[in-house]
Amino acid sequence: MIDDRLDKEYEDLRVTVRDFATSEVAPVIGDFYEREQFPYDIVRRMGEMGLFGLPFSEEYGGMGGDYFALCLTLEELARVDSSVAITLEAGVSLGAMPIYRFGTEEQKQRWLPALCEGRALGAFGLTEPGGGSDASATRTTARLEDGEWVLNGSKSFITNSGTDITSLVTATAVTGRTPDGRKEISAIIVPSGTPGFTVQPQYSKVGWNASDTHGLTFDDCRVPEENLLGERGRGYAQFLSILDEGRVAIAALSVGLAQGCVDESLRYVKEREAFGRRIGEYQAIQFKIADMELRAHTARLAYYNAAAKMLRGERFKKEAAIAKLVASNAAMDNARDATQIFGGYGFMNEYPVGRFYRDAKILEVGEGTSEVQRMLIARELGVAD
Repeated sequence: MIDDRLDKEYEDLRVTVRDFATSEVAPVIGDFYEREQFPYDIVRRMGEMGLFGLPFSEEYGGMGGDYFALCLTLEELARVDSSVAITLEAGVSLGAMPIYRFGTEEQKQRWLPALCEGRALGAFGLTEPGGGSDASATRTTARLEDGEWVLNGSKSFITNSGTDITSLVTATAVTGRTPDGRKEISAIIVPSGTPGFTVQPQYSKVGWNASDTHGLTFDDCRVPEENLLGERGRGYAQFLSILDEGRVAIAALSVGLAQGCVDESLRYVKEREAFGRRIGEYQAIQFKIADMELRAHTARLAYYNAAAKMLRGERFKKEAAIAKLVASNAAMDNARDATQIFGGYGFMNEYPVGRFYRDAKILEVGEGTSEVQRMLIARELGVAD
């Protein structure tokens, strides 16, 4: 029989993060969000709690936990705010994890301790202007010259790339051609402040306004040859595997937003009155909230299943795509329904559901659009074989 009850260690972590989110994040994050300001103090506290080091071994400054612990943390943070949650998700699964998975021992010793402690953030430079979901359409190039990689090109929509504590971006670049003429794509670590590496101004975004997102340009940017991450020509394959894990994390974040919509709606319908009755007494509202809880519950089971297969070392690409698709849909649908329950107040920024509504849509786009998830599921089923 499937048992989805959390072990004590996981449950203790969940409660701790929940307390942190409600007591330290919720009271202040709305102000950061409206000012489009990165919450450095909150990030520092998450670092002190060990959240950035959850899935990493202790020898590199991590907490010796696993990826499911990270997912539980993301869910609890996103029940309050997605900007904070995505900062953690990107810092761990996209910033530090590639180095942990594919880096040399020297690279791990150099970069991971600060990343695990939240003293520094890493970024993942994959998406390019005009590339979108076609990550293989990389145009950024890197050529070897006198023992250095010389990078030229640009990246777009890169999270955690321009903060005061960003220490590196790992960028994919074309480093040559394979014998059959295809692009040889490799991954290269570019430290912040490297000459020729420019972080573009912060995007003006619909949501995730307290997170950090920039475009990047490389103009004859030179880094040492030893900054190659993993095997030359394997950069695209490496990042695809990182994205599989990241989809489980985004699913957990999406579940958090979906559950946060339930939380806020339950509070509101017990207080708001219309036509002489609390609105929670009306069946139309009851059915809407029931559907919201159904979506959050089902999506949670989907990401639990994907995470379980991942931790057992089994193939989980299909399950990750299912979890990401189901959970992002749940987040978007719940945000819409919560806004409807709140009525005009749901359109006001003083209520969290307005923020949730603005944050939900990107979950159907980032780390693989819903269309890409359906494509992956069909491919794993062998539809076109």
